[in-house]
Amino acid sequence: MARKTASEKLRRDLRTVVEDAEALLQATAAQTGERVDGIRARAQASLKQAKSRLLEAEDEALEQVRAAAATADEYVRENPWQAVGVAAGVGLLLGLLLSRR
Repeated sequence: MARKTASEKLRRDLRTVVEDAEALLQATAAQTGERVDGIRARAQASLKQAKSRLLEAEDEALEQVRAAAATADEYVRENPWQAVGVAAGVGLLLGLLLSRR
């Protein structure tokens, strides 16, 4: 669970960096000069790499979700009564917790 949370935070942080970099590049579009052009080129390359990594991280997360769903589906098909019992227990627990409010 901690790995999942850290991974989600990393994706959020990376997405924020990408958005900020895009905004910075747009804001400095009117700036000219050899030094500025070099910095913009490096920033654009870094932005492209960050977007690529973000897409890879999202694809990996999606694949993990699909694997977990397949595992859950397989478990329920192999153990339907246990799955019904667990679902009933979770429903009862949620009902008790919500009725206390």
